[in-house]
Amino acid sequence: MLTVGTNSLIFNHFFFHTTHPLSMASIILHLNHLHHSQISTILTNPSHKTHYFSIKCTSISNSPLEPDLPYVPSTTTETDLPFISPSELTTDTSFPIEKRRRADIVRDKKSRTGLVKPEPPNYEIGWKRTKEINLEKPIGYEIMDFLDKLLALMDREYGSTELLEKVGEIVAERAREEAEELRDEGKVEERMVTELFRVLKLIEMDLAMVKAAVKEETLSERLEQAKSRCRQAILVAKSF
Repeated sequence: MLTVGTNSLIFNHFFFHTTHPLSMASIILHLNHLHHSQISTILTNPSHKTHYFSIKCTSISNSPLEPDLPYVPSTTTETDLPFISPSELTTDTSFPIEKRRRADIVRDKKSRTGLVKPEPPNYEIGWKRTKEINLEKPIGYEIMDFLDKLLALMDREYGSTELLEKVGEIVAERAREEAEELRDEGKVEERMVTELFRVLKLIEMDLAMVKAAVKEETLSERLEQAKSRCRQAILVAKSF
């Protein structure tokens, strides 16, 4: 190994002799001389130790590195644990078993209270629970039903005008008979029956004009007029 003084000497020697033609050869000879002198010094002085550094290569294992956990000493000892003898483990613990008893069925043959049909549950929701539903039909509901069916026939394909006129006559006659029965029973006033008869007569006249119509425009106008008369008759029957 070269010391600091040796390095400075080489630097000075190299700096001052670079201009000479034989400077490079002299420098090499001088370095060789210094190397041999250091080897002889090491051999003559065994107290001089040379330190060598070695690098140890280790292979990385496939298992992940586990962190070093702190050691926590156990506070329990063997004396703290209870001792259980083998006989205690083998003995069977017996528990008292309660016997089943037959249930006493009490049958009351003569019931004190009679059978009463309970009220059906109210499945209506919201405001319908408090609203009374009137299930009574109006007095002239049969007349209204006849006229409503005639009106539905006018809105559909009724076949021919002659057939429509014949159906109108049958409906008007049946409505008159029902109105006379209600009048005889005293359920309807005379003036209401007279008004109904008047509207029914107008319906028959409109259907006769529908039968006599030739043009399509005239037929549609007279048919709409008959429909409006039929709605008027329904309102009169509803007011009975």
